Amino acid sequence: QVQLVESGGELVQAGDSLRLSCAASGRTFSTYSLAWFRQVPGKEREFVAHSTWSGGSTYYADSVKGRFTISRDGAKNTMYLQMNSLKPEDTAVYYCAVYLRGAYYAPDGYGFWGQGTQVTVSS
Repeated sequence: QVQLVESGGELVQAGDSLRLSCAASGRTFSTYSLAWFRQVPGKEREFVAHSTWSGGSTYYADSVKGRFTISRDGAKNTMYLQMNSLKPEDTAVYYCAVYLRGAYYAPDGYGFWGQGTQVTVSS
């Protein structure tokens, strides 16, 4: 089965940029739709960005539109999240996952979650 591993999270200052990676192992998932979510302690997991396998369409949460960009490298079986103009409210653990069913923004419809990578944005 697919195993996802996130990396790239760091402590940065507001206004900085950061690129997160989601690497797949075990098999290719080039035909899967994938997404990034984020979560802070005590709160529900929040949708960030989604990338479809057909047509290369992308969808973003309103809170990150114009600042974040989701992309994929098929040769490396890796998905990226380029984050620009970071804000303190972007602080969270960021997860990648495979879309399985339902609404693209609903975490309950995803599986094969990675362990997450911590992003901290200081003010």
